[in-house]
Amino acid sequence: MVKTACFECFSGISGDMCLGALVDAGVSVKALEKALKTLPVKGYKLVSAKVSRGGIAATKVDVVIRPLGKQHGHEHKMWKDIEKIIKASSLPADIRTKGSNVFRRLFEAEAAVHGKPFHKVHLHELGGTDCLVDIFGTLIGLDILGVGKVYATPVNLGSGLITTGHGVLPVPAPATMELLKGAPVYSSGAAFELATPTGAAILAGLNADFSGMPVMRVKNIGYGAGGKEVTGMPNVLRILVGNGEREDLYETVAVIETNIDDMNPQIYEDVCRKLSGAGALDVFLENVIMKKGRPAQKLTVLARESDVERLSDLIFRETTTIGLRIYKVMRKTLGREIKSVKTKYGQVRLKLSRLKGKVVNVSPEYDDLKALSEKCGVPIKRIVEELRAASRGS
Repeated sequence: MVKTACFECFSGISGDMCLGALVDAGVSVKALEKALKTLPVKGYKLVSAKVSRGGIAATKVDVVIRPLGKQHGHEHKMWKDIEKIIKASSLPADIRTKGSNVFRRLFEAEAAVHGKPFHKVHLHELGGTDCLVDIFGTLIGLDILGVGKVYATPVNLGSGLITTGHGVLPVPAPATMELLKGAPVYSSGAAFELATPTGAAILAGLNADFSGMPVMRVKNIGYGAGGKEVTGMPNVLRILVGNGEREDLYETVAVIETNIDDMNPQIYEDVCRKLSGAGALDVFLENVIMKKGRPAQKLTVLARESDVERLSDLIFRETTTIGLRIYKVMRKTLGREIKSVKTKYGQVRLKLSRLKGKVVNVSPEYDDLKALSEKCGVPIKRIVEELRAASRGS
């Protein structure tokens, strides 16, 4: 069964609410702190407390910035600064990639809102230590719980005005709205910012599925508290974690494709990486022959219908194409589960695919193999051999 998490956003979503809900669902604060130490970010501590919101017992987790000389909590960071921090960490490759995706979506949203180039945008409150810890703490917590798929309910945005580093802005903040473009949202009328840019970026960067509450057997329930009581609603984010039941089912997805015969082939790697980071379900290239015998590359992207416009815009910006073909197809996928196996070289995650409840495919996570190969100085094939031996013995 695929391990699934559903974020119930009836009172919005924020970074600290995500952390609180995961801790409430069983993630140890000590485990979070240990993993977060691999990020080159200092001068903070996690403080967890049980509180009540609207009569519901919830967990409030705060990232408390220690006043040690220079204030780390509100540094203005650019993409190159965030990228440097992520690359310098020793977190698992999968978490680094997801964290990079979340922050890339944040920078893209800020760039769109302020009309500035991606690499010249500064993050104000969102570039601080607390934001880094909220995002990576959430990714680490989901990894600890073994979650492989994230769903979310429609997001309650709130209303009113807020004061930020950019001045007084409407609720939802423009960056929040940009990040949730294409997702189902609403406002219950609460005069308060319920959904923050950090919370929206987590949903966007994890490519949360808004198709509705999945069929699942719930094993863990967590309530993450917002900053204060909100009249008329429990100000909490509820996370449900369990085994998904929607295996080997059909779903409708969109195909975006184009033939390109006039672009430097070195650019394709960057385009594919950006498309994957922006939520594409799959990206691949094929060699084709166009009219007049010209060789070309056929770029194909599989996407959720809600992501078609955004991914199409990205293709137009990043490639030389002037036209796209877009159509719907049926897709059938197997249920997946992530299992960690210990070898003498280190931990490697395995993807287990199931058909009607039975494992039919087992595949090691390539990023883990690559990281261990570089760390231990051994060929990937040797780690795979050790992995097979460890699997047989487990």
